[in-house]
Amino acid sequence: MSKLQTLTPNSIKNIIYSDMFTDFSRHVNTGELNTKTNEEAVKQSVRNLLMTNHYERLFHPEIGSGLTGMLFENFTPVTHKRCENYIKEVFDKFEPRADLVGLQISPNIDGNAIAITVHFKIKNLGTQTSLQLLLERTR
Repeated sequence: MSKLQTLTPNSIKNIIYSDMFTDFSRHVNTGELNTKTNEEAVKQSVRNLLMTNHYERLFHPEIGSGLTGMLFENFTPVTHKRCENYIKEVFDKFEPRADLVGLQISPNIDGNAIAITVHFKIKNLGTQTSLQLLLERTR
């Protein structure tokens, strides 16, 4: 979980992107929903998009990446390329606030998991950041 941010009138001017925490936690003093801003908001959005499967969101079957389906494939160079294409597609279609810079995909064949590191640049902020995901079997 990210650290909570206290918003002041001066810091509000610097906020370009904002989103709420996915657990809907509330601020202790004000009772308002806690928010993530700028880099953390975009990271949360990218993580959600990559971890969502197609047909998981009601009325929007096109949203998602299909990465979790790759866990049950034999990891070959073709599978590696498909994972790259899924990630690029998410950035091209669903995340207009960021540009993909690079990515690393490392399979753990024995553990039936895939470690993914995505490097991207956030538009309008000029900052480059990275996001690490571990796709693994849940059952």
